[in-house]
Amino acid sequence: MTVRQIVYSDNPLIRKKSHRVRQVDAGVQRLIDDMVETMREADGIGLAAIQVGVPYRLVVVEMPPEVAEGEELPPRPWELYVVVNPELARKSREMEEGVEGCLSVPGWVGEVVRHKSVTIKGLDRRGRKVRIKAEGLLARVFQHEIDHCDGILFTDHIEDPEKIWPVEEGTEEAAEARQGVRA
Repeated sequence: MTVRQIVYSDNPLIRKKSHRVRQVDAGVQRLIDDMVETMREADGIGLAAIQVGVPYRLVVVEMPPEVAEGEELPPRPWELYVVVNPELARKSREMEEGVEGCLSVPGWVGEVVRHKSVTIKGLDRRGRKVRIKAEGLLARVFQHEIDHCDGILFTDHIEDPEKIWPVEEGTEEAAEARQGVRA
């Protein structure tokens, strides 16, 4: 596994729409492994392939377990999701606001309104069909990562300048955790 360079928001590649993966082959398997390694090294909980410079519709998400306020998260690995060609199959009408940050937008977090629950469909890392019902944080992270596949950043959802603010680079996760959302 290789830690890859993360593509930042000033790179035009991050705004490109990603292509569907035609076949889940050995090259895609290596990419998945590299993405997981890169996400963990960057202390993220989600990553889209475009964020490591590969314009494929492919996302990895690693969900931390729920912990009581003030408790430390257990060490990784956590529950890992890999979705090839992810699509939002269902979205709840109910929306909720939460704080998000992004590995491609270091030093910033903001309040974003997302669907409270979603159903994701796509393929797993072996190329088998998968459907994932997600609520709360998991739903938020999947929506965030699928947005990346369409060239959309979390900042695009924020119209009010009061709802985005700088944090010390590398502390985005801590800022999000204080708000109860780590995307």
